[in-house]
Amino acid sequence: MKPIRWLNRYAEESMMVFLLSVMVVIITAQVGMRFILGSSIGWSEELARYCFIWLVFIGISYGVKMQRHIRIDAFLRLLHAKQQLKLEMVVNVLFLLFAIFLLIYGGKISTQILMWGQRSPALQVNMGLVYMAAPVAMLLTSLRLTQQLLLQCKSLRTAALQQKNQKQV
Repeated sequence: MKPIRWLNRYAEESMMVFLLSVMVVIITAQVGMRFILGSSIGWSEELARYCFIWLVFIGISYGVKMQRHIRIDAFLRLLHAKQQLKLEMVVNVLFLLFAIFLLIYGGKISTQILMWGQRSPALQVNMGLVYMAAPVAMLLTSLRLTQQLLLQCKSLRTAALQQKNQKQV
């Protein structure tokens, strides 16, 4: 149970820290090589780019987990707490549908590219692995959105029970 709890808390953060660390090390080495030796590492920019792609996609899931995605909440602030929660649930359901759509079609495209065997120019990595960032991140995002929806349903149910108890008293 502890590994699952750890993954729930730190999965995205760990992946993002790792990817960012790789980017910093590679780009620093690239700049150092250019400045000191006058030559560069041929594959460094490509690896940094692929790490950045994965970092951005994993960041989507992290944003959902932390409820920190950019949104316009002017209309939301005009509503009462219960209506705000319901509207947030509708938005999360729409986001979940979009994430599932990207998961399915991103998975199909990634699988197709993996089968074609398209390779990156410098690293000679199968490009399907780069494209896998979208479906993997959308799977994580779908899980996080499902968690959010379950918590929101629980809050809505708790609020309804409290309101019912207050009427009885």
